[in-house]
Amino acid sequence: MRRRDFLAGAGAAGAGFSFPKPAIPQNARQLTMVTDWPEGTGMLTSARRLAETIAEASQGRIRIQVTSSGALVRPFETFDAVQSGVADMFHSHIGYFEKRSRAFHFFSGVPFGLSANELFSWIRFGGGQEVWDALSGQFNIKPLLCSSTGAQMGGWFTHAITSPEDFRGLRYRMAEPGAEVLRRLGAIVVVIPGADIVLSLQSGAIDACEWIGPWMDMKMGLHKAAVYYYYPAWQEPGTALALGINKNVWEGLDQGDRQLIEMAAASEYTVSLAEFNTNNARALRELRAEGAVKIQRFDDSVLKQLRKISMDVLAEMGSGDEISKRIFTSYQNFRALIGDWTGISERAYFG
Repeated sequence: MRRRDFLAGAGAAGAGFSFPKPAIPQNARQLTMVTDWPEGTGMLTSARRLAETIAEASQGRIRIQVTSSGALVRPFETFDAVQSGVADMFHSHIGYFEKRSRAFHFFSGVPFGLSANELFSWIRFGGGQEVWDALSGQFNIKPLLCSSTGAQMGGWFTHAITSPEDFRGLRYRMAEPGAEVLRRLGAIVVVIPGADIVLSLQSGAIDACEWIGPWMDMKMGLHKAAVYYYYPAWQEPGTALALGINKNVWEGLDQGDRQLIEMAAASEYTVSLAEFNTNNARALRELRAEGAVKIQRFDDSVLKQLRKISMDVLAEMGSGDEISKRIFTSYQNFRALIGDWTGISERAYFG
C-alpha cells in the first residue's frame, strides 16, 4: 500500500482510529523537585520550565514533578528534604540555608558583589563550581546555578532616605547578609514572610523592605504600600537561584544525563535572566507612567557607607572554616579579575 493511500484511509476512519501515545522509556526516571516559590511567581515558572526542558531533551527518560512552596515540605525545608532523600532536588535561593554555612551566600548574591553575568562566569569558568561542590558535598547535595532574577532594586521605603543616619531605628525587612549591614547602620531588621510584606508596610509594622524588582514587586502590590523606590540594589546586584540535587541521585545518573541536566540548568539561567530583565523593564515603565511612586537613587554618601560596612561583613563571612576561606579567596580573586574587564567593557559603555 502506498503511503498516501494509508494516510487517506486513516483520515476516513476519523474518531474510530487513533495513534498510540509514545511509550515512556523503560529506563525513565521520575524525580521530585521541591521549591520555595509560591504560585504565580517568575521563580516557580523558571523551575517548571527547567523540568520541561530536561524532560524534552532526555526524550522522556527524566521526568521531574515540580511542587510549589509548602506543597510537599514546609517552606525553607527544601534543603533538608533533598539532603535526606525525601525529595530528589530543590529549586531555591541557596542563601536561605545560611545556617548550614554563611558561605552559601557567595553563590546567590552578596552586597556589592558580582553581577548576574559575572557570577555565572565565576561558577562556570572561574573556579566557583569546584568550591561550591566542596561545600555542598558536605551536605550530600550537588549544586548548579539554574535561574537568575538579575539585578534587583534597593528597596521600598515609606519615607525618603537622604543620609546613612536615616537608617537608624528604621524597621527594615531584609534577608542576610544585607541585613547585617543594616544592623551596623542602626536599623532594626525584621524577618517576615514575603506574603506579609505589603500588610506590614501598610500597617506601619515595618518602614522599609526589599523584595526582587519591579516585575515581582508590582505583582505583590508593593507599589501600593510605599511611596519611595530606591536603586541600585547594593544588597543583591545579581541574584542567582540554585538547583540542588541529592548526591546519590546525581551519581546514579549516567554521564550523559548529568551533562544534559548541567546544560539545561545553564540554559535556564540565561532564559530566566532575559525574562526578568524584560519584565522588569516593562514594569518600571508602568511605574513611571502611573507617577505615584518616587523612583530615586541612593545618595552617594549612603552607598559609600553601605559599601564600607559590606566589605567588613563579607570578610567575616569568608573567615570561618577552611572551605569558607577557599570560597572567599576564589570569589575575591575572580572579582578583581572580572572587574578589570567589566570596567572597560560594559561599565565603560553604559557610563
